[in-house]
Amino acid sequence: MMIEDLVELLAEPGQPNFFYDALDAALARRVGHKLLTLLYKDGDEVARVYSNMPDVYPVFGRKPMGVTPWGDLVLRRQQPFLGRDREAIKWAFFDHELIESLGLGSAINIPVVYDGETIGTINLLDEEFFYTEEHVGIARRFAPLLIPAFLEARRGNIPPTA
Repeated sequence: MMIEDLVELLAEPGQPNFFYDALDAALARRVGHKLLTLLYKDGDEVARVYSNMPDVYPVFGRKPMGVTPWGDLVLRRQQPFLGRDREAIKWAFFDHELIESLGLGSAINIPVVYDGETIGTINLLDEEFFYTEEHVGIARRFAPLLIPAFLEARRGNIPPTA
């Protein structure tokens, strides 16, 4: 599925869950990931609205991220994070031990920005040393597609997950 197909999908009924599933498949093909989560920003926390591992990373789980070094980079300065190895994961995430226990050791976090404000993130994780700058460039192209869903989530208009 190409980005253009995802844009057309936004008009279909069943949003945002139908879109999230299609986005997951598209990111898996274009970038690759073992774990995908989508987080919207709510004050100094981020709230999970999608996870392809809901048993480990449940939807609507919250994490304090706005006052961390990762939060400064991704949420405040609106820069992607590329963590190539376990040391970078440890620097970025308080739950790094859980991440490592899942066999994950690299990450890409892409800020979703609307009207000058970070409203959420795309979070991709895979094995150590999997991701490169090229992967970041590809993943960034998907971020604007999440603006409608993240704005609705912030307004409290979140349908139950399928």
